[in-house]
Amino acid sequence: MSKISRIAGAVLGASVLTVSLAACGGDSLEKGKSDSGSSSDTDAGSGSGKKGSLVIGAAAFTESKVLAQLYAQILGDAGYSTSVTTVNNRELYEPSLEKGEIDVVPEYAATITEFLNAKVNGAKEAAAKPLASSDPAATVAELKKLAEPRGLKVLDVGQAVDQNAFAVTKEFAEKNNLKTLSDLGKSKIKVKIAAGDECEVRPFCAPGLKKTYGIDVAGIDPKGVGTPQSKQAVKDGVDQVVLSSTTDGTLDSFGLVVLEDDKKLQNADNLLPVVNAKDAGTPEVAAVLNKLTATLTTGDLAALNLKVDAERAKPEDVAKEYLESKGLLTK
Repeated sequence: MSKISRIAGAVLGASVLTVSLAACGGDSLEKGKSDSGSSSDTDAGSGSGKKGSLVIGAAAFTESKVLAQLYAQILGDAGYSTSVTTVNNRELYEPSLEKGEIDVVPEYAATITEFLNAKVNGAKEAAAKPLASSDPAATVAELKKLAEPRGLKVLDVGQAVDQNAFAVTKEFAEKNNLKTLSDLGKSKIKVKIAAGDECEVRPFCAPGLKKTYGIDVAGIDPKGVGTPQSKQAVKDGVDQVVLSSTTDGTLDSFGLVVLEDDKKLQNADNLLPVVNAKDAGTPEVAAVLNKLTATLTTGDLAALNLKVDAERAKPEDVAKEYLESKGLLTK
């Protein structure tokens, strides 16, 4: 199943090439997902409504849909009437969040920070002075400065993170004693990266690998970010490295393993909820969502994505099963 690019693209050429591959891969995935399209509404069908109604926003890719269902169901269990509206991109749903047409959205710290940076300060200024970094706390601090004047409240940041990941075959890693990207740089092995063609110029892809790790990038094989074709090319030995995501649940099935980003090249795209402060900024909403955020891990996200994309389970069913397994539903 192909994924939609997340819209951090407002920062143009200097924007983050972070990715969110909810398993079966797909289009070039800038973490802000940049696709156009209309929105559609789906009823989550949860909650007594005793505490009011909340609309959960989802972007049009698997992981966001699963997260929206997790939010809707845990809030429904807490007594809110919830529904999910799916909008293709952040350029559409973020203004709706500010207006209160959408109340809650699952977000990625670095991506939403740079999106708002570009919106508030202009794309050129944001490109010249990025505010996101590899430090989640520092990134969220910058995000709050941008979000709060726009009527948005940023809730707790979690440990689950969806960002660029570079993977090699397990055999290649074992043969060359590779566990980290630093190891790959020290090995002096020339590698070809299966990725989107933009990897050649984006600072968090080939240029960053060269500068930060000294990796000898011989070229880019433009088979797409985390696509089955890209992973197969690495599995077959045509390429040595594939650009995927930390929440890609299909890597193991291709015999691939992620090399650790030990020097923190990638920005902190940790998961966190962003809410409309007026309509959903209550301590009660925060307490419910923060409990989920504190539970969810990167591995959990990868497993949930895999169930939807590879096993064809419905996001709402996957979300319910997960919440029940973690004891997060009381009813």
